[in-house]
Amino acid sequence: MANLSSICVIVPTLNAGAEWDTTVRSILRQRIAPEQVLIVDSQSTDGTAERARECGFQVVEMERSRFNHGGTRQWALQFVPAAEIVVYMTQDGILASDDALEKLIVAFDDPAVVGAFGRQLPRISAGPIEVHARLFNYPERSSVRTLATRDVLGVKTIFFSNSFGAYRRSALDEVGGFPSNVILGEDTVTAARLLLAGWSLSYVADAQVRHSHPYSGMQEFRRYFDTGVLHAQEPWLLEKFGRTGGEGSRFVLSELAYLWKHRPILILSAIWRNALKLAGYRLGKLERRLSRGLKRRLSMHHGFWSIEKPGECS
Repeated sequence: MANLSSICVIVPTLNAGAEWDTTVRSILRQRIAPEQVLIVDSQSTDGTAERARECGFQVVEMERSRFNHGGTRQWALQFVPAAEIVVYMTQDGILASDDALEKLIVAFDDPAVVGAFGRQLPRISAGPIEVHARLFNYPERSSVRTLATRDVLGVKTIFFSNSFGAYRRSALDEVGGFPSNVILGEDTVTAARLLLAGWSLSYVADAQVRHSHPYSGMQEFRRYFDTGVLHAQEPWLLEKFGRTGGEGSRFVLSELAYLWKHRPILILSAIWRNALKLAGYRLGKLERRLSRGLKRRLSMHHGFWSIEKPGECS
């Protein structure tokens, strides 16, 4: 198994809130030293950074306006020069067992594997729609993906999550690190680059983290608007790995079947939410035709539009 002393955990934070203590405790239960955890805090005002320092974590701070999903994670690497494997988490992810980290990094025993991500379980209080999303996207069986996998899985081949995802540092450097100019999906873009470079990625179902969101219909719209923006601005993702339509249809049918069994009263709500997702995604794909002000209002990550992009409507 990979040497635990060569690992660093990096967690971007912003006002992590009441659940932060639970996340912190789940990290401290792992067999790594607190100084192997780096917190990148964006000017929290609720004591998030102070709590991290009390636990012995490294803390670096950056201006909130400078945060970028890919750029910030890449910037953080300069503070952990000795780390050979870098594990990224999000502030609301709670490691589900004391050995979740060890189970994740076992994947790197295979020298061809340069990225690995764990299984996300729904929050304890999650509703059926939230639960199904995790069951659909994070199955019980582990798998290894290569470039050849796209012939079977299509765009799902590059599904990867930095909510609990690890990278071999040398390979990450080889493909240029994380992109600094994407609205979201820095993990997806990086996974695609690694596969195109000939490496393998591992999904480790036994390495588990509790992480899900009770999104409203409009939040789903905004999130899928941003996904549409990603695919419009990075068209090579779909060109190299296939379209998204088949996967979306499969999700909807699976969700309806799940709700019919567990909570039929939510079926109409699910249909409406999926219509909002589709509308958001298609509108995001047309982002070049929209004004920056409108995109800021439609986007979940509205700060991305603070700087004008090439070819953008003003």
